[in-house]
Amino acid sequence: MQLLRFFAISLILMLGIAAPARAITLLRDPDIEYALRELATPILRAAGLSANRVDILVIDDPNLNAFVVDSDSMFIHSGLILRMKTPAMLQSVIAHEAAHIANGHLMRRPINARNARTAAGLGTALAIAAGAAAGSGEFAAGAAAGLQGAAMRSFFSHTRAEENAADQSGMRFMKGAGVDLNGSVEVMEIFRGQEALSVTRQDAYARTHPLSRDRYRLVRQLAGAQGAAPAPDPQANYWFARAKGKLSAFQRSPKWTLTRAGESGFQDVKLMRQAVAYHRQADLRRAMGAIDGALALRPKDPYLHELRGQILIESRQIKPAVAAYARATNLASNNPLILGSYGRALLADGQLAKAQQFLEKSRARDGRDPRVMRDLAVTYAKQGNNGMASVLTAERYAMVGRLKDAKIHAKRATDLLPRGSAAWQRAQDVLSAAQDAEKRR
Repeated sequence: MQLLRFFAISLILMLGIAAPARAITLLRDPDIEYALRELATPILRAAGLSANRVDILVIDDPNLNAFVVDSDSMFIHSGLILRMKTPAMLQSVIAHEAAHIANGHLMRRPINARNARTAAGLGTALAIAAGAAAGSGEFAAGAAAGLQGAAMRSFFSHTRAEENAADQSGMRFMKGAGVDLNGSVEVMEIFRGQEALSVTRQDAYARTHPLSRDRYRLVRQLAGAQGAAPAPDPQANYWFARAKGKLSAFQRSPKWTLTRAGESGFQDVKLMRQAVAYHRQADLRRAMGAIDGALALRPKDPYLHELRGQILIESRQIKPAVAAYARATNLASNNPLILGSYGRALLADGQLAKAQQFLEKSRARDGRDPRVMRDLAVTYAKQGNNGMASVLTAERYAMVGRLKDAKIHAKRATDLLPRGSAAWQRAQDVLSAAQDAEKRR
């Protein structure tokens, strides 16, 4: 998906000595992530969780699945989002995963990880090679070993008792947020009959979230007990249409999108989807006409300005793209993905010092974007700071599981950077991670 602006991150699951690496690719898009946050916020608040701390990230996978790996991150497959027909269905998935966090089910994950390590015969952990140092925005890169098939299912799976508890808690959170509980029933109906299939034929969600007749019966009873369903929330309807509409516009064919662009009922969403479709057809005139039409309806929407910048920069209209990203940044000055896009446009325009400023701001707020690290490395290299360029390159390679390459650049960075400096220590962290991985092989 070369035209897909969503930044791809490989969360590498290293499979040991002889097995190839399997990558989970994240689709990073500020508009979609904001829309998902809007849908999740009332659910998370009802669960007693901070909506500002729990990130909801989209995995590029047509299979139906969602999972949590810690108390701060929730992952939803793109295929699951596209399969949902109503906001309540998607919110029921979010509520269920939030219940696993709120109910403390993640506390047993270290046990699961040890079991998975034994089953796979090697070290294990879901690895993402970046973590923020306290209060500084500096982060150390590292990598970990991963999981093979059965071990992966063990690591992510929940017991039937946990699933029953999450069903009840999740539906309680939905009720507290004023969301129709029938959304849970409709989601569960998608997976009915999965347990009768062999593991290889089951949806990923059914493998990691064991379904039973008792669970289905309980969910139906809870939904039936709510009485009259709450009135639809116009805001939830809008952000659901926006998230699903943009995701489908990038993942479906342009022809498919253009024939269905208006099905959401929101004119700005229709125009946004048309803009994406025309852009993917390399029709700049129509793409700009559509995105400008959407902006006429929502002139202060940073995510539409960001999409306008994407269309322009990918059409090699650098200076207009810089202006569009600058407008988006003014409207959403703390969004790391928008900051990164602005920095990338400034780099393309040759404004190196300013590009470095905004790329560093982006990295400090979200260290999970290898493109920002790549662009920062280029920016430092063009300014003659090869030590910083090397440490950033080392961290980027570590993040995507290329530890051999990461080690080479980390060693180069330690030779170029002042010994004991923060950047030198970051390079040491990469070296340590690479050496630890070598010992496990």
